[in-house]
Amino acid sequence: MLELNKDNFQENTKNTTVVDFWAPWCMPCKMLAPTFEAVSSEIEADFAKVNTQDHPELAQENNITGIPCIVVFKDNKEVGRIVGLLQKEQLKEKINDLL
Repeated sequence: MLELNKDNFQENTKNTTVVDFWAPWCMPCKMLAPTFEAVSSEIEADFAKVNTQDHPELAQENNITGIPCIVVFKDNKEVGRIVGLLQKEQLKEKINDLL
């Protein structure tokens, strides 16, 4: 899974990219991580993560006000977001709806 930071964010959200904004202290983020990983192998898109604790500027630039927050980007533009903890099938369906 690609870890995004301010140096590689723009380059890695050019294609269709599903980005998980998370933090190590966030229990729902920890619970979502294996689900996000599983879904990444079932959907044709790039998947990446942003640690909002280490990269608060990326969270601010992308208006992340609650985590976990999954944002889908196409051509460096947000096309949709999913906030909160979801089960695998729900997450997969919502991501597919945004693609």
